[in-house]
Amino acid sequence: MSDRSRISTHCPVGVIVMGVSGSGKSSIGRTLAKTEGWPFLEGDDLHPPGNIARMRAGLPLRDADRAPWLAAVRDWIASHLHEGHSAVAACSALKRDYRDVLRQAGALRFICLSVPTTELARRMQQREHFMPASLLDSQLSTLELPGPDENALVLQPAAPDELVARARQWLAVTTQRA
Repeated sequence: MSDRSRISTHCPVGVIVMGVSGSGKSSIGRTLAKTEGWPFLEGDDLHPPGNIARMRAGLPLRDADRAPWLAAVRDWIASHLHEGHSAVAACSALKRDYRDVLRQAGALRFICLSVPTTELARRMQQREHFMPASLLDSQLSTLELPGPDENALVLQPAAPDELVARARQWLAVTTQRA
């Protein structure tokens, strides 16, 4: 597949670029979506104000806090799939249960960005975001890497262009089998 060709899918597909805060979900997801001509959702934009306030205060989100947010991300993806369009969302999707909620949207693929803790901490210290670096340990302890049955690709650190290329290659193969 050349860098200029788009992924050919038989059916629309939803892609969730997932991982803990600072893993690069937004950057990789936005680039993938732009490359494919698909809509992109920054999942953080759908957090209710209470969640943002909680994180700003250094308090980790509880499952109950995440439920309406995950439903909003799911509904955004579902609306695009229902209209016959593929779409990409950046969403932490830390637990399998959370990914199960998202899967209710339809055909999904997960791209999990796995980054060493020291690099995550460095990235979080250098950015402006409502999620403070002090919550990194909480996110890491919550993270359940996707299982082999979850239509997921786990990517280790690499140059952003390389990560997007690997993701596109994997999506081209897995969406043809769907």
